Amino acid sequence: MNTLKAGDKAPEFTLLNQQEQSISLSQFAGKKVLVYFYPKALTPGCTTQACGLRDSKSELDDLNVVVLGVSPDLPKKLAQFAEKKALNFTLLSDSDHQVAEAFGVWGEKKFMGRTYDGIHRISFLVNEQGVIEQVFDKFKTGEHHQMIVDYVRG
Repeated sequence: MNTLKAGDKAPEFTLLNQQEQSISLSQFAGKKVLVYFYPKALTPGCTTQACGLRDSKSELDDLNVVVLGVSPDLPKKLAQFAEKKALNFTLLSDSDHQVAEAFGVWGEKKFMGRTYDGIHRISFLVNEQGVIEQVFDKFKTGEHHQMIVDYVRG
């Protein structure tokens, strides 16, 4: 796994959102974009992380930050996640994990004695010019949103 770092150009991508519409990173030029990768919709840690971002949306909007959540889930599952948890930001389906691989967050994981490939919970703050400004990879899911807000506020 070769995770992108601050200063790297963010890979351009287009994925389907929870309404099966194509969303591209380039649509948000001129804004900061939090591209956050999470393993699986509707699981406890991912729900905690997503709800924190949901509850911080007005602060993030004020800071000119767009949130894009990326997981291998299909759009139908993302729609259920967004509806059940009243999520107010875009979720993207990376079912073939091409975008996760491009960002370097797809790799070997261990869980309950099992080894498998999956998405690592890493977030990238992409600046207005499409360059990765900051990488967040060490956090508790319940503190993720505050870490982002605090960083952008500077």
